[in-house]
Amino acid sequence: MPFFPLAPQALTCLSRRDKRLARVIARLGPLQREVMPDFFAALVHSIVGQQVSTAVQRTLWQRVERLLGQVTPAGVLALPHGSLRALGLSSRKEDFIRQAAQAIVQGSLDVDALRRMDDSQVCHTLCRLHGVGVWTAEMLMLFSLQRQNIFSYDDLGIRRGLRMLYRHREVDRTRFERYRRRFSPYGSTASLYLWAVAGGALPELSDPAAGR
Repeated sequence: MPFFPLAPQALTCLSRRDKRLARVIARLGPLQREVMPDFFAALVHSIVGQQVSTAVQRTLWQRVERLLGQVTPAGVLALPHGSLRALGLSSRKEDFIRQAAQAIVQGSLDVDALRRMDDSQVCHTLCRLHGVGVWTAEMLMLFSLQRQNIFSYDDLGIRRGLRMLYRHREVDRTRFERYRRRFSPYGSTASLYLWAVAGGALPELSDPAAGR
């Protein structure tokens, strides 16, 4: 599985702009986060993982891969109805996946065209799909399309990382947007390091909002 491309200029730029983030980058070094360049497979993987734990997502995804081999729109549409539910997915998730497959096969969702759109256009286009909201679209842009400037307000881990690193009890939209501007055009790289902070990569940092 390939990793998100961490550009040296991104690490240099972020380190120059923000001393605290610079220390995180220096301590953790270049991070490796897997990406899924096959967009439809990434979309299905994302839908499978909605509202379940990472462990459950991993189990369900393994079942999907065993069933389909290569996860393709044509392969999904060739399955009898109920095949994905039999793996443990909800009927709604099966419907979302089949509708996305149909959109690609019929051409109403052009994956090649997505790659030529700017971030806002991609987000708008993906949110037309049933089962895809802004956060899902942003994660697909980061972990499949590998866009360099994705910084999601709806991601609880990123906001937790900001609280921990900058000692905020709360990160509202206004404060978040200040960080977005500071980290642009390398918001995706900043996101990776904030997720690491939120996950406990620096044990001395705690969440000021914990226990409120």
